[in-house]
Amino acid sequence: MRLSLEQIIRYQTEGYLIVENVCSHAELQPVIEEIASEIDKRADRLFAEGKLAELYKDEPFERRYSLLHRQCPEIGRGFDIAGYLGDEIFKLLCNKNLIDLVECLLGSEISCNPIQHLRAKHPARGSADGSSAPDYFQNVPWHQDCAVTSEDSEASEIITFWMPLVDATAETGCMEVMPHVFKLGYLNHQAEGGTMIVPEKLPQVEPVLAECPKGSLVIMNKYTPHRGISNRSDIIRWSIDLRYHKTGANSGRSFQPSFPVRSSSDTGSVLRDPDVWRTLWREAANGAGRKIHRV
Repeated sequence: MRLSLEQIIRYQTEGYLIVENVCSHAELQPVIEEIASEIDKRADRLFAEGKLAELYKDEPFERRYSLLHRQCPEIGRGFDIAGYLGDEIFKLLCNKNLIDLVECLLGSEISCNPIQHLRAKHPARGSADGSSAPDYFQNVPWHQDCAVTSEDSEASEIITFWMPLVDATAETGCMEVMPHVFKLGYLNHQAEGGTMIVPEKLPQVEPVLAECPKGSLVIMNKYTPHRGISNRSDIIRWSIDLRYHKTGANSGRSFQPSFPVRSSSDTGSVLRDPDVWRTLWREAANGAGRKIHRV
């Protein structure tokens, strides 16, 4: 899968690009099943500890986790890619279609960046299922992804690849982006209210709704301001956000593991074993006590 010249120019001009049908629903199903299995393990443990009264085994993937989370928010503790390091997630990091697109923008020496997340945006208060998600699950404030990297990676071209596991729409809580603003470079951020661009520094630019179907991608420059909007549906807006950079460049998280996913000069350097990947993470500092945001 390759980007057209028109798509590359659009990305380079606007600082973001939506690419549809990167991974088929069939390709994503093992990832979804792996996430569901992790939810099962966590729910069964909490049920045995008396912290859950109902397991909601018959609820679909798009709804079950919210019902469990409302009973016991502890189920979400450490629930992230680095928190369970599954085989299917690893395969997605190295997915050929995905890496083909990365190569169109970064060249053939590519590493997977350690800043990678699994996100569950729960239905907002007053949504159809009556759930009451905390505010921090909802309106993620305007920010640039470079704000969660170390300053010594300023020269590194780190690109975000955001993929929803359900259709990301205005109703389910897709992102909004500010086109063209990446050309301004890093904008000062503050920690108050969540890592966010200092309000006085926020450009007065009309945002664009970045709706994105399941298995498609929103590709973003690290300086592109974006935010998440409320999920007004009755399902969880599951998504995975990954980042890639040129091998040898500073990753912005030097204490966490990057690894080569493609190389034309040294094919033997490409990591293909998820067990090695897991070992890298488990041997890393994992950010404990380390500053990971610029503010």
